[in-house]
Amino acid sequence: MHPDTPVSPNALQSVFRADVRAMHAYHVQDAAGFVKLDAMENPFTLSPELQAELGRRLGAVALNRYPGTRINDLHAALREHAGIAADMGLVLGNGSDELISLLCTACAQQGLQPGDRPATVIAPLPGFVMYALSAQLAGLKFVGVPLTTDFELDAAAMVAAVVEHRPALTWIAYPNNPTANLWDDDAIEQVVQAVAANVAAGHPGLVVIDEAYQPFASRSYLSRLASHPHVLLMRTLSKFGLAGVRLGYMLGRADLIEQVDKVRPPYNISVLNTEAALFALEHADEFERQAVTIKAERERLMAALAGMPGARAYPSQANMILVRVNDSAAAFQALKARGILIKNVAGLHQLLANCIRLTVGLPSENDALIAALSDILREPLNSPQA
Repeated sequence: MHPDTPVSPNALQSVFRADVRAMHAYHVQDAAGFVKLDAMENPFTLSPELQAELGRRLGAVALNRYPGTRINDLHAALREHAGIAADMGLVLGNGSDELISLLCTACAQQGLQPGDRPATVIAPLPGFVMYALSAQLAGLKFVGVPLTTDFELDAAAMVAAVVEHRPALTWIAYPNNPTANLWDDDAIEQVVQAVAANVAAGHPGLVVIDEAYQPFASRSYLSRLASHPHVLLMRTLSKFGLAGVRLGYMLGRADLIEQVDKVRPPYNISVLNTEAALFALEHADEFERQAVTIKAERERLMAALAGMPGARAYPSQANMILVRVNDSAAAFQALKARGILIKNVAGLHQLLANCIRLTVGLPSENDALIAALSDILREPLNSPQA
């Protein structure tokens, strides 16, 4: 037997794609000991009684078996909870992140003729980072369309991009992350109609309305879905209150959803996730009560921020607030020194210069945040984008 040929420490790296090697893995801040206001989580926990009941339910699950027909019960419960029509298709994902990836995979194809360009994905920027990342990893071309300076949807620019690039997928977050606003319905309709015109001209494409923050928004696109067969709608139970369960769902015309379901890994929703989600939906009134409190706390935070000279808070229809300050890095560090963890989003896009994102927490956590920010943001805002 011959000894293994010596291998350079870096030689094996080349087996990975160059763009993957150039990426950074998703980093989760260590929140131990902090007031955690960085990840748009529902801050409420279940009562001890409900927690014990959930524990009994999960303890009875057969962990030695693959998920079975119980997933059908979850489909039915989600349809009833969200008011999904029986003729609509429904597919579940391990969080909405997986659904974004599955849809990109299902649509990743070259043009039909030699020399045709690869399929394209369009989304407004700044927006949810997974739209661009999933497109890249699936081999799709991503085109980002900047929002206006006040983070509204630039309908003219979006329509122009749709006409030019004939996208396979167009993402519309409703409300948007990280800006937290709910875009104008007429602007969205212009984009939807532009994609429809492409379809009529022989260039098929889908619009996906991402309603991750729907529990905190004043409007939903669901009632308009049947009028637009090329529009899909996506939601998640993460903001509902189950971030740790990792369950997203996508709905739309049945034959379109069927194609996404074909690329879904078998058993992608675990038996524990299924049972926890069913339990939560059975107690939806408790989570709705929590959402009401979060929305009231959001308005209290907005009112407090309005009185701080060093802050500009943008309108929010989510469980987070985007705030422009004089120095986002300094504000982040000053809050961290006071035991409060938020998100400095300034590096995500040039429109977000000196912006921080605050998750709406428990009333006591929001009290601490308001007190800290009142001390930190005393100097008048001097940003030219303010």
